Order: sequence, then structure tokens, then C-alpha cells
Amino acid sequence: MTTKRTSRRDFLKTAGAAVALPMVLPSSVFGAEAPSNRVTIGCVGVGRMGRGDLGAIMRVSGVQVLTTCDVDSNRAANAASMVDSYTKSKGCKPCGDFREVAHRNDIDAVQVATPDHWHILPALEAVRNGKDVFVQKPLSLTIAEGRALADAVERYERIGHIGSQQRSDTRFRHACELVRNGRIGKLLRVKVGLGIDPGTTVQPIMPVPKNLDYDMWLGPAPWKPYTEKRVHPEKGYGRPGWLRISDYGAGMITGWGAHHMDIAHWGMGMENSGPIRIEGAGAFPTDGIWDVHGRFSIDYVYPGDIPLSCTDTSINKQGVRFEGDEGWVFVRRGFIDAHPKSLLKAVIGPEELHLYRNSDHKKNWIDGIRLRKKTVAPIENGHRSCSACLLGDIAMRTGQQLKWDPATERFTNSEEANRMIDRPMRGPWRL
Repeated sequence: MTTKRTSRRDFLKTAGAAVALPMVLPSSVFGAEAPSNRVTIGCVGVGRMGRGDLGAIMRVSGVQVLTTCDVDSNRAANAASMVDSYTKSKGCKPCGDFREVAHRNDIDAVQVATPDHWHILPALEAVRNGKDVFVQKPLSLTIAEGRALADAVERYERIGHIGSQQRSDTRFRHACELVRNGRIGKLLRVKVGLGIDPGTTVQPIMPVPKNLDYDMWLGPAPWKPYTEKRVHPEKGYGRPGWLRISDYGAGMITGWGAHHMDIAHWGMGMENSGPIRIEGAGAFPTDGIWDVHGRFSIDYVYPGDIPLSCTDTSINKQGVRFEGDEGWVFVRRGFIDAHPKSLLKAVIGPEELHLYRNSDHKKNWIDGIRLRKKTVAPIENGHRSCSACLLGDIAMRTGQQLKWDPATERFTNSEEANRMIDRPMRGPWRL
């Protein structure tokens, strides 16, 4: 498919940027037969998660990272130095505006590891300019944003990959294959357990660090005064405060839930669907800036009347448990258990269903780019697992018994809930 790219001249006019973009044909023009088979990458967001993603992508053979982008200039520069140290060159340039990355003609693909409220806009800009994308989980802040990106990836025929790396783990795949092939009998219920985050006190207004473009960091989110625990540590790469603030994310229901609900969907065969009924309750802080849920319990019902319970770990164990009328299987990172125990060594036969087999999540994305084939964790699947989490958050906040149509992605019994499918964006940002 031929995609329309915004011209360099138009971008410089609208962004007011003064950047020199080398006019180099992307390696994708030459396909898999390019002399070096090189895939060039731009990394948007190189903080706590982004640095890990950067390290992983650099280790994939035939990949070259050309730019590291972050609204924190110290982080962007540190990441560029990390690349140059690894490659023993000075070919990686830091920048502060994701549009510079998306509009570079010498970049094939863009890796997005920003705060959650900044996942979709950089990824959309990249896709619309002919780039393939990797997006950290959870895919989006709202259901509407996730749908916009999933549709764009399909429309522009891009390779979209979500950071649901549990799909590249043998234990999770084996657990899901056992369920999908009826090894635990008829599936009766699914249980998902997640950790929770604490709240915090009211925080003082602080001066914005010189290295942080705070207005750009806020982006489409409502304007709020700067304080360090709203954003990320000024020094180091410790766990950032924005993870606990609803303007930028939904808390652990999406932070961990996007991982475990994705596995629940994979095991149930619901990767491209979702629940049909949702009811939930949660405890929310009444003061301080950290305002996402604490303890919670959400009850879903999926097509076929399969119940799924997603709770904090005071109720369900951390991980995913599938229960059938002939046994059960439980899986979390680094651990799998089952009853009967023979299931742990069960071999999936040649005539049975085999799920996508993969062991290197980042290499799988690069292979998908080179071969133009879907990866183990497509954006559409990431959208569906994130949506299920966001549906749970909406149910907790409304206190209603909600009915959901996975085909239209609308609530059928609550206009209040339908208004929460999307959020207004602070100008000038829009989908």
C-alpha cells in the first residue's frame, strides 16, 4: 500500500522545528533482499521502561537505532549515549519531539515507551507516515484511542506489535494451549489476580526542571502544576508517580491487567472479542495526587457465559487461573502449575490447536517487519486486552452493572459509561 506522508517542509512549518533530516531511502524500500537487511528504529520514550526496550531492540541482529526521543533532554541524551556506546559510533541523535522521529525518511519503525497517555499519538503519527510500530502496554488510555490505532495499523498495512511479552513465554503459551484444546475439560471460569498501588499525600508545587519540557510531557492531558511525584524522578529511573494518576493511566488494572487479561483472552480464544457484562467495585483515594484504584474486584462475563473474576491479590493469586470440569491450570511469570500434574508434561498433538510459538519478543517484531507478517502480539489483540481492563475501571467508577457489545465497542445500557469510552484532549492535540 502506498501511504501519504506529510512533507518535511510542511512539518517544519507546523512544528516550528529546525532539524536536518538526511534524505536516505529507508531499508524497507529494498525489502528482505537489502544488502544489510537493516531495520532502522527511532525510540520515543526512553525512561524506566523505554531504556529496557531500547536495550532489547539493540541486541536484535540487523537493527540500528538512529534516534532517541524524550521530553526529558537528559534521558534522551543518556539513551543516545547508551546506543553509541553499544555500537561504538556516534550515529544516534537525541531529540525531544516525536514528530521528528515519525517524519524521518531514513527510519523504518518506531518504538513507543512513553507514559500511557502518550502511547497513541506518537504511534498514530508513525503509522500514518509509513512506519511500523512497537507500543508498550497498556496500549491506550481510552478505548477510543486504542480503536483508532488498531484501525490505522490495518488501514496502512503496518506491522504493529504490543509489549505483551508473556505471549513469548513457553509457560503462558502451554497453559493457553491446554485450555484451548480442552485438556482441562469444559472451561468453567477464569481467575486473574493483580497487585495494587498505594496513594500519597498532597504534594507541593515545584519549579519545573530545566531538562523537562513539562507542557509537552502533559500533552493531551489536562494542565496541572508540576510536582516531581506527578511525573518521574528528576534523577535516576525509579518507578514514576504518573502510574498512579488517572490523567495518565488507570493504575494496576491496566498496568498489570493488560498482561494477565491478554493471557486470559488467549486461553479463552477471545483475542479479538471481549466481555459482554461487567460489574466492579474498587476503593479510590480521597486526597493526594495519586488517585487510581486501590483494592478492587471486577466480575466479567464473556460470550458463552464464561465468568472471569479479576481482583487484587487479597482475593485472587497474582497470575491467571483457568478452571475446567476436568482440571485446572495456573500460570504466572516463572511458574506454572496444573491439576492433574500430568498436564504440565502434556504434548500438544499435531492435529490439535497450536498457538503462535515465539521466544524473543523484540526479534519477533523485527522479523515481522522484514517478512511483512503479523507478530505474536498484534495491536488489535493488545487493544482488546487493554479495553477489557478499561471496561473494569469504568464499571468500578460508575458502580453500574454494564452490558457491552464487543462488535460495536459500545455499552448497550448506559450512556454515562459510553461517555467514558473517550476523553477530551487538551489542545492542540487530537487523534
